[in-house]
Amino acid sequence: MAAAQLVRGRGSAVAALGLLLLCVLLHGEVAESAVFTVGDSGGWGLSTAGSWANGKRFKAGDALVFKYDSSAHNVAAVDAAGYKGCTTPRGAKVFKSGSDRVTLARGTNYFICNFPGHCQAGMKLAVTAA
Repeated sequence: MAAAQLVRGRGSAVAALGLLLLCVLLHGEVAESAVFTVGDSGGWGLSTAGSWANGKRFKAGDALVFKYDSSAHNVAAVDAAGYKGCTTPRGAKVFKSGSDRVTLARGTNYFICNFPGHCQAGMKLAVTAA
């Protein structure tokens, strides 16, 4: 009987250790998320949007910070059709604070400024997160 209790005790300890390891790994994944300021020091604007993401690597969970003059711009999170056609689909999230933080989902994330003419002038961004 003592041997059976010892085996069960070790099994519980192994399970607890496994759970602890899983928690550490999941926490490490969150801790590795990066924060990127769109347009770097120039912020989100007509002259900084287009090629800013070139050469950067993004992961799901990373955050983009959009800094801009809220009286002149905004940020609309759109789908591929909205990005291509410079339109904001019904129900799209539109940010207007001038300092917005958006967490990237896996896949391609699309953003436009929907002030008249801005997207058509190139103020749009597509970021693919692995």
